[in-house]
Amino acid sequence: MSDTTASAAAPVTALSAAAGPAGAPDRGRERGRGLRLCLRVVQVLLALFFAGASAAPKLIAHSSAAGTFAEMGWGDPGMYAIGALELAGAIALLVPMLQSVAATALSALMVGAFVVQLTYFDGENAATPLVLLVPLLIVARARRGHNEELLRRLGVRRG
Repeated sequence: MSDTTASAAAPVTALSAAAGPAGAPDRGRERGRGLRLCLRVVQVLLALFFAGASAAPKLIAHSSAAGTFAEMGWGDPGMYAIGALELAGAIALLVPMLQSVAATALSALMVGAFVVQLTYFDGENAATPLVLLVPLLIVARARRGHNEELLRRLGVRRG
């Protein structure tokens, strides 16, 4: 159930009880709106990072990315595959029904990046995937309500 549907489905008595004296605006509703806006900003920033700073160098075969993947022995196919996954995740972070799934998938990619940093590069940049993991997991958790709608549209029945 979406945030809009949930608030619309609340009983009138609960809404009027939550309002302050003389019909003052509901501070909880304002706070919820602010948190949703903050979460959306985080998603946009994550999407920009993954599309621009992470996927783009891989997809254009920038020397920094190509050298790293060659050093690992993954070559161009590995570089393009990871770049495509990052770009797909960045786009999906902006699609309401896919937000939680995208954040979860990108989180898994960051766990992989962390392991790669530790094993191939002696932990040189191992903190970066961990730093990105935190907001991704927050987005995945906060937007998980869209998963039911996605499953319904895909025709998946939960038993």
